[in-house]
Amino acid sequence: MEERFSKQQRMYDESYIRAKEDMISKLPDSLLCQILSYLPTKDTVGTSVLSHRWKSVWLLVPNLDLSSSEFPDYNAFVSFMDRLLAFSREENSLLYKLKLSIQKEDEKDQSCVTRWIDSVANPKLKHLDIECTLANRKFLEVIPQSLYVCDTLVSLRLHRVSLGELESVSLPCLKTMRLEHNVYASDASLELLISSPPALEDLSVVRMVPDNVKVLRVRSQSLTSFHVDYLLGEGDDYVDALVRGKGSGVLIDAPRLKYLKFDDDLSDSKIITTNKVSLEKVNVAFVFGEHDFIDVVDLPKRNMVRGFFNSISGVKEMKISSHTMEFLDYNREDELYDPLPQFCNVSTLKVAFYVSNLDMMLPTLLESFPNLKSLVVKLDDYDPSRDEEADDVRLSSVVPQCLMSSLESVKIKRFNRGPVNMEVARYFLENSLVLKKLVLDFRCSVVEEGFYMLRDLLALPRRSSSCQVLLC
Repeated sequence: MEERFSKQQRMYDESYIRAKEDMISKLPDSLLCQILSYLPTKDTVGTSVLSHRWKSVWLLVPNLDLSSSEFPDYNAFVSFMDRLLAFSREENSLLYKLKLSIQKEDEKDQSCVTRWIDSVANPKLKHLDIECTLANRKFLEVIPQSLYVCDTLVSLRLHRVSLGELESVSLPCLKTMRLEHNVYASDASLELLISSPPALEDLSVVRMVPDNVKVLRVRSQSLTSFHVDYLLGEGDDYVDALVRGKGSGVLIDAPRLKYLKFDDDLSDSKIITTNKVSLEKVNVAFVFGEHDFIDVVDLPKRNMVRGFFNSISGVKEMKISSHTMEFLDYNREDELYDPLPQFCNVSTLKVAFYVSNLDMMLPTLLESFPNLKSLVVKLDDYDPSRDEEADDVRLSSVVPQCLMSSLESVKIKRFNRGPVNMEVARYFLENSLVLKKLVLDFRCSVVEEGFYMLRDLLALPRRSSSCQVLLC
């Protein structure tokens, strides 16, 4: 009896599943495509084996995310894409999102991006992401003119492609643009691409030295977020890059800019004409490079440095790299060199140091942030097991204004029981009048080490009676 009941139950379950499958299959193509659009493309393609009904539904899905590495070889990938786009044209199916990762094995492989973009640059395309990998930059895929007049495009990412001279640009809906490792026709052509979209809010430009651009001009009335990076190209060393990059620069004219990340240490000049009141967050990663150390006696260079920091003096949050701090320390004793203004609006500061310039530069830096409330400190090169000079580090007796009136939170990243970290902790505990918490992101191998570290910290005198020491 139980066996018969179990068999009947299985038959019922199977018929129920088939009924559910039939119900799904009876849905219209438009709804099925919408459901499939939430799946990865390779899973979407896999639905074609379910039944005759599903055989071609996936071809109508409006978004596509493919990598050539998922195919047996590059030619198979090209053949698949050509057939897919041909079918879309026949069925009047329009893509609204296309992401392609193209990895070429040989420079003789077909160049297909131009015709593919021409095919998909339709009145419904909203998101386009093209990433190419090719060893020789002389044989980059070329972006066609049809892309620059796509009225519905909202986000665009182009990685390692060639952008020719632009005839016209009409991208009225574009809000996000990522340009990475590309080659451009000229300074003016890149400027036209950046300045034309009236709704552009988020821009990222990662440059390579051989990109045919001398001065990157960012002019936009709508831009709120900008990231710039400048890297060496294939086969370049730093000296070679400096020779070819002589006279290069960055000019930013974006009155609504709020977030700026600056990773460019190769350009000779950095000029920001942005309204300093609008800036809220700045990440100063690599503003200065080795050639700036060499040319420190150059008065125009000094003026550029001073102008750069003055142009961001109204910022509310800042992050400074150890490389930039090293540059500031190198010029600290020069009477004619004063790059840091008063950053009166900054409430949050994240800064990294090398041990070699920590002792004088930490107090000196904090003097420029009189209203600072939150500080995160990190040592980039400190290893107590190898640093023989660590015991000699003693922070200046100078007590900046923020330690007396505003600094409430300090976090020391990668904290350990080494003498340098302990000296930094001591400095803040003994000198901060309104400090509420000292957070230590500690690294120790055993519980016993953590116990001794906490014991040493609790033994330090605290100027603020309400300060808590927290280990995390």
